[in-house]
Amino acid sequence: MIDNAASDDATIASGAPAAPDASIADALAGLRSAIERYEGCNDEEKGALVREIADLVAMDRKLREGRVEIVIFGEIDTGKSALINALVGRQVAEVDVRGGWTKETWSARWSAPEVDVPGFADSHIVLIDTPGINEVAGEDRARLARDAASRADLILFVTDSDLNQMEHAALRELADARKPIVLVFNKVDNYTREERATLRAQFADRLRDILSPGDIVETSAKPLPREYVIESPDGSTRVELRELPPNVETLKLRILDLLARDGKALVALNAAMYAADRNDRIASMRMRMRDEKATATIWSFAVMKALAVALNPAPVADVLGAGAVDITMVVTLAHVYGMALTTTNAQELIKSIVKAAGWVMLGEAATHVVANIFKGLTLGAGAVLTAAPQGAAAGYGSLIVGQAAKYYFEHGAGWGGEAPKSVVARILAANDKRAVFEKLQAEIRRKLRINPHAKT
Repeated sequence: MIDNAASDDATIASGAPAAPDASIADALAGLRSAIERYEGCNDEEKGALVREIADLVAMDRKLREGRVEIVIFGEIDTGKSALINALVGRQVAEVDVRGGWTKETWSARWSAPEVDVPGFADSHIVLIDTPGINEVAGEDRARLARDAASRADLILFVTDSDLNQMEHAALRELADARKPIVLVFNKVDNYTREERATLRAQFADRLRDILSPGDIVETSAKPLPREYVIESPDGSTRVELRELPPNVETLKLRILDLLARDGKALVALNAAMYAADRNDRIASMRMRMRDEKATATIWSFAVMKALAVALNPAPVADVLGAGAVDITMVVTLAHVYGMALTTTNAQELIKSIVKAAGWVMLGEAATHVVANIFKGLTLGAGAVLTAAPQGAAAGYGSLIVGQAAKYYFEHGAGWGGEAPKSVVARILAANDKRAVFEKLQAEIRRKLRINPHAKT
């Protein structure tokens, strides 16, 4: 029976008994924690994290079902599918002599009493085949292989000759996953005893830092038919080709030895590492999405404030409008980080940021005062001359307020153990004031060109 590894694990099996072992329970707790972090995301974030949660749900089910996954890698036509048939003891895959038929990851259950993992309740082993690592235009297939490796409890790497550069690189990459690896030297019936010994020595030498000699195993999953000369009673002879049984017993023993000795620990450690990795991915992606949205929000409101101040000829109205823009911006930023903030609380936060900014905000205020006096004396006609510098100053101040508020929300509505003044000082130092002013003034001038009625 062939199970599709992608669809088989779509949901957590209801009512499946959890393994009582403490290490398994800890791994399940780690998976549940990662799933809960996903559940705390907003709808937009959940939409971007669909694959991560599917992976976590699949791993949760894998662990609860006692599913031990052995993933098989190798180049095209090295005999991976034949090896699965030989281990399982029945034909679960058609072996195409042309090679390269495996277009996606698939799995087959290895059902035998001797392959249960001691101490792992209701355990069973699943052998997972992957596309050939040297298939043409195989980026999607390579991704499937990497995903399978991240879930694997044990990796079999199949080769039928000395390792080429691609195989060697793939083995090194797989070793980075920190999973047990067995190098399967397949089709040994194609070699003499001396040739086999030479190749084994080469494998051991080139891979001594990632494999022990005991993890290099010879197999002949689908031996070549052998010619037999059959003599009839009448003395005539004929040549007959006979299929030979597969020779995978040494590999079976190595797999069973690894699982009997370390199987439960391997499964628990793999699940814990998987949960930690997906947890980090979810946190990183959510942080990146929120950071991008918050940054865009801040700039949008900074431009909005610059335009509101620059294009409003009334000295008092532009100040009132500017204050409303900052309050709305801070409330919006709170929503980006999943927090609710009242207008009053937003005003208080803005006051604390302005106070921490000190002279920078005083400079903005001075620009407002001078520009508003000039507007008043000229009955609004001076707005044309003061629009760009006054608007840019207002927008810059809004940018600083927004970035400080962003930091505040990123740190759970706090300053991360620092004084607000230190945080704002760092933000000020990180911003090129002249470049920001030029960018904001360019936005204002562009608006004035598009809407000439805004000049009066």
